Amino acid sequence: MSAIESACTWAVNIANDNSHGYDQLHRQGPDYDCSSLTINAWEQAGVKVKEAGATYTGNMRAAFVKCGFKAIKYVKGMELKRGDVVLNEKHHVLMYLGSGKMVQASSSETGGITGETGDQTGREIYVGNFYEFSKGWDYVLRYDKQEVITVTITMPQLQKGSKCPEVGTVQTLLNALGFVGKNGKKLTVDHDFGANVEYAVKNFQKSKGIGQDGIVGAKTWPLLLSSDY
Repeated sequence: MSAIESACTWAVNIANDNSHGYDQLHRQGPDYDCSSLTINAWEQAGVKVKEAGATYTGNMRAAFVKCGFKAIKYVKGMELKRGDVVLNEKHHVLMYLGSGKMVQASSSETGGITGETGDQTGREIYVGNFYEFSKGWDYVLRYDKQEVITVTITMPQLQKGSKCPEVGTVQTLLNALGFVGKNGKKLTVDHDFGANVEYAVKNFQKSKGIGQDGIVGAKTWPLLLSSDY
């Protein structure tokens, strides 16, 4: 799960659990205020905004920017994206969820800054429609750090006699690299690891300075897949 999805999901789960309410005096769980809800949502997503100095609305912009967010001046009607932190630096902050929805910590059951633990009204922390704040929004803090997703694919070991779709991949890659069979011709992409494929594999291995056993395994696959075609 990306950091954006993790932050949004965490905040929505808090809003949907009435054991969490609004409180400015006891704001680090189970109750939260507007800024601690947003800060903790990103912190648990692995974005270390607390270490960067985020503690309340007044210092969130600088801290979030240090962690890879872009600070964009808010303009009424601007297009928002899922995960955007919409901030008034003196008064309030919420997180945009997409499709016109937001999540926020609003106020205690007393209408003040503190109250009983938990959500007594169902509106202390809640998901609702995005709105224009009466005091105005200052910035949109948009997570702009490139997230790299690593996918591990295990390829089978192939050798003379193998017959499978992956052999066709090897034949296609060797053809693209200009390695021909022992008959001097391009390989036929027939998914059959025969003598011509073995010959081309050995020549490819030789060009890469590795053992020439004609087997496409743990050493040969990465070199084939990362070659410049």
